[in-house]
Amino acid sequence: MAVSVRSKSTAQQPGLRGTARVDRRTKVLLPRLRPGDVAILDQLDLDRATAQALIDAGVTAVLNLSPFLSGRYPALGPVLLAGAGILLVEQVEGASRIGDGARIRIHDEVVYVDNEPVALGREIDLDVLGEQMDLARSGLGPQLETFTHNSTEFLRREADLLLHGQGLPTLGTRMSGRAAVVVVDGDDPRAGLRLIRAFIKERRPVLIGVDGGADVLLRAGLKPDVVVIGAGPGDGDLPSAAALRAARDVVVRVDRGNRRPIDQLERLGVRSSRVETSAATEDVALLLAHAGDASVIVGVGTHATLDQFLDRQRHGLASTYLTRLLVGQRLVDAAAVPTLYSGRLRPPHLFLALLLGLVALGAAIATTPAGAEWADELWSWLRALLSDTGWFS
Repeated sequence: MAVSVRSKSTAQQPGLRGTARVDRRTKVLLPRLRPGDVAILDQLDLDRATAQALIDAGVTAVLNLSPFLSGRYPALGPVLLAGAGILLVEQVEGASRIGDGARIRIHDEVVYVDNEPVALGREIDLDVLGEQMDLARSGLGPQLETFTHNSTEFLRREADLLLHGQGLPTLGTRMSGRAAVVVVDGDDPRAGLRLIRAFIKERRPVLIGVDGGADVLLRAGLKPDVVVIGAGPGDGDLPSAAALRAARDVVVRVDRGNRRPIDQLERLGVRSSRVETSAATEDVALLLAHAGDASVIVGVGTHATLDQFLDRQRHGLASTYLTRLLVGQRLVDAAAVPTLYSGRLRPPHLFLALLLGLVALGAAIATTPAGAEWADELWSWLRALLSDTGWFS
């Protein structure tokens, strides 16, 4: 009986409850999350891609050992999480006392395990984040100076790749004169694909999946022609075996000097080409489409704004900027395609328009005296013709 009373008392305690999933390495934590979990991580300036992965996993709260926003630049992840109704607690002290898989309760910035307070943090909401984002935007000067320096260094190291395409493999997929769609598992790529569904169906572009973007294509019922993956320390997980095997070409971006084979690809029996570069994987995909002379390159889930560039938190920021300068007017964001592309006029559409025009013209003529006389004569002629053939009596 005492146990029953204690359980009832515990259930009546205020706060948010969930199962703690703990790992300072966000990349390792994300695949383990389940709906209703509380994610406990350690990531300064949470980026949008990680935030979207947390939302998709169905977490109810995120406890961060570091601040969600450092003030260096306006990271996009915290606002996305708060907007989704997820409880955010930052600078959590005592998180080491929370075991992975423990049932926890969060109330008034305090974390409880078995009704015992074990950790304390600072809860933030959209109002607080809005003020922090404004301050971060006002202090972007040092970040832009660093970005300028990094861009110069990247251009010095990668001039041959950017300017002459040296080091890019020759693909089996023909791109010359065709449109190319580059899909990145970034800013809501599924919505981007829905926007250009008609464009893909009618133009049949080359479909290029970048890392998890290859699986996004498969889930949308589309087969990637080219898959570009990263094998560096900061790159994401490989796409599924189904996505890798579906592609005609698989290109692996590795850091310069990396000659080691990719064990996972060898086990799957997937043949691949390599690109040794410090450029981001997304940018390698754009360079491949550019070098292949694609007529237009549509970016789905790619980074298009200054906030998105800065939100990447990686040295790849410089490569993203310079790659877009190189690709230039060929690159179009998926959101602009419905405005620029109205669809191809097909013969059935033309025939229907002609038929409707003739019907309208006939109706207009029939309202005139001469038209009414012609209509009577035509009807008499048709009756006589059908009577002779036995169809009308």
